[in-house]
Amino acid sequence: MTSSRRIAHVAVLVHDYDQAIDYYTQVLGFTLIEDSDRGEGRRWVLVAPTADNAMQLLLARASTPAQLERVGDQTGGRVFLFLHTDDFDRDHRRFLAGGVRFLEAPRVESYGTVAVFEDLYGNRWDLLQLSGAS
Repeated sequence: MTSSRRIAHVAVLVHDYDQAIDYYTQVLGFTLIEDSDRGEGRRWVLVAPTADNAMQLLLARASTPAQLERVGDQTGGRVFLFLHTDDFDRDHRRFLAGGVRFLEAPRVESYGTVAVFEDLYGNRWDLLQLSGAS
């Protein structure tokens, strides 16, 4: 029997929905997929690099002390998410102009061009153009 499975969303803890939406859409250029009221101050907020992207981020407002402690450090300081691009230089320039903090200069590895940056809250990302991608 053949089955089809995929990871649809990854939750990213945030302090404030609107602040996070602004950052991901205005600074990183993501698309707001959904912003639905779930009652009691909760919202279902999905963003993705493109509207047709199968993988989406769920911007989840931290609501407990344990969650608040994890905002910006969901992986203990390791790179958390990997943003593939077809034009590293374009996106690197855009992110720098938007105030994104890169932790290193771009470097060329055997698999492609990469640089680590931090999002609004300090989560680490790889901006990555794979070798041969155009």
